[in-house]
Formats: sequence, C-alpha cells, structure tokens
Amino acid sequence: MLYMDTALAIEAKGLVKTFTKGKTVRALDGFDLEVERGKVMGLLGPNGSGKTTAVRILSTILGPDAGTAKIMGLDVVKQANAVRRTIGLAGQYATVDENLTGRENIFMVGRLTHMDKPDAHRRADELLERFKLTEAGNRPVKTYSGGMRRRLDLAASLVAHPPVLFLDEPTTGLDPQSRNDLWEVIESLVEGGTTVLLTTQYLEEADRLAEDIVVIDKGKVIAKGTPAELKADLGTSVIELTFDTSELAGRAAAQLAGITPKAPKHEGTSIELTVENGPKVAAEALRSLDGAGIELAGLALREPSLDDVFLELTGHKTEEPAIATPNEESR
Repeated sequence: MLYMDTALAIEAKGLVKTFTKGKTVRALDGFDLEVERGKVMGLLGPNGSGKTTAVRILSTILGPDAGTAKIMGLDVVKQANAVRRTIGLAGQYATVDENLTGRENIFMVGRLTHMDKPDAHRRADELLERFKLTEAGNRPVKTYSGGMRRRLDLAASLVAHPPVLFLDEPTTGLDPQSRNDLWEVIESLVEGGTTVLLTTQYLEEADRLAEDIVVIDKGKVIAKGTPAELKADLGTSVIELTFDTSELAGRAAAQLAGITPKAPKHEGTSIELTVENGPKVAAEALRSLDGAGIELAGLALREPSLDDVFLELTGHKTEEPAIATPNEESR
C-alpha cells in the first residue's frame, strides 16, 4: 500500500466524542495527538480519561463527533478501509479463539487479510517462532497461560506487517516475567520501524518503552514531553517521610507545609515532598519536625518517577476514575 508522504504516522486534531446514556459525558474534548513514524508514544490517563475512546477512533472502531484523524496520511473516516489495512490492534483482553490452536488463529487472520494459503501458513510459522510459541502452536489456545494468550494476540495483530500498532493496555494482568517478555517483543518491533501508540496504567512500562508521553485527563491533553522532561518539570528530588500513625503524618504535613512551594502529599502514614534541593530540604524538614516533637519513623530520598508526575498532573492515581463514561471504557 502507498502512504502519503508525511513524517507523522498518527495525527489527531480537535477530536470530540460524546456518549449519552442517562447523562451526557464528553469522553474526548478537543483531543490532539502527533506521533512520528517509528516512535513509541505513551498515552497515559486515569481510568475513564478517554484513552481507549481515542484508540477506538484512531483505529476506526468509533467515529468522532468532531475533529479529524489520520493514520499514515489516511483519513480514519473517509479512508477507513485503507486505515484498517495499515494498522494492528491489540487490546487489554486477548481476542483469539480459544477453541482453535495458536497456529490456526494466526492462519485464520492471514486468510481474512487476503493472504493465499501458503503465505498464511508461512506467516503463522514466522510469528509463532518470533513470539516463542512454536512448541505450543498446535495446542488449543484454551490451554495457554495468560501471557501466552497475550503474545498470540499481539502476533495476530502483526500478520499483515502493519506499520502502525495500537496497544491498549497490553500487559494488564500479566505476571512480571510475562510483562517483561512482551516489552522485549515491542522493543524489537520498534527497532524494525513499527510505530506504536501505547496506552498503559503501568508507568514503569511507559518509562521503559515510550520515547514521548501524552497525559490525558477528562478528554483533554494536559501535558506532553519525554519521560525525562516531565520528571524534570516536577522537581529534582522526592523526600518520602513515614510515621507510625496517619495522625502523626497529618501533623507532619501541616508542620512542613511552608518549607516548600508545593504542599506535602499526605497518604496514610506517609507524606511526600517534591523539591529542587533534596538533601538541604530533608535536613530542614528533620529540624522542623524535631522542634515540633513529631517523631519520624523513616526517611528516603529519590528521584521523581512517572507516578509522581501523573499524580501531580491529574490528582489521580492511574487506577482511579477521572470521569464516569457510560458507553466508553472504565479505563
């Protein structure tokens, strides 16, 4: 297939999508996105922030109420069939047929994408080997582990060699080893020139895989940049202070409220301070707490993480809902 001469693999401008069921919710509210060819873009947001709605529009599953989107220069509404031949999509839940073998699943997708039988068989062999599923290839998928099913689902999305791949929370529910295995596969795809849009709730995953990150909340982009840039905007150090009780932590948060520009974050028996000069502020915090007679149980000094950035930007943890979206994802 011939694609338009553009440096952008994915482009969205002013996307709007509204759902109505009992009440009206605007899942996307002027959403913009640009992803260069051969890059991994991480799309982060709290549950219900509009991530999956954006992926569904970009992959032609849903139509936008307003705005435009293009994949490799192809309009997702006007040229939807061409877009579908250009993309691969792997979601949070494996969509393979568990009654078929792994080989039969991939072969079936090949035939559905108009491959002849020899090419479909050959592609199935290639993908089973690439995803370390050759030995299990002739077993029914219902005998596969969760990690194996997820690898097979990703393999099936790559049958037609798509230049653009949408991964919607692809490692949710996987054990650490299976997650790491899938990360290695994704990294190898990008090395081969595939463009990836990754939505995830695992910020470690975004930090490892994504070259650029867009944070979405309530259907709008609220921040974008590289992981390093987003962390640098937050501060250079995070001071974690722990106490024996939540009441002591609350008193400490009030005591330390004036020593940094950003108010301490209090959760349970711990508080966090995001600062520019960690050692100096930590010493000042200790003196202040000692003077107030507040006994400290523990102190740690570390660099900011994407978790810190996410919480600072959205006020939510990744698993917490931002908006209730009746007909959209709970993610």
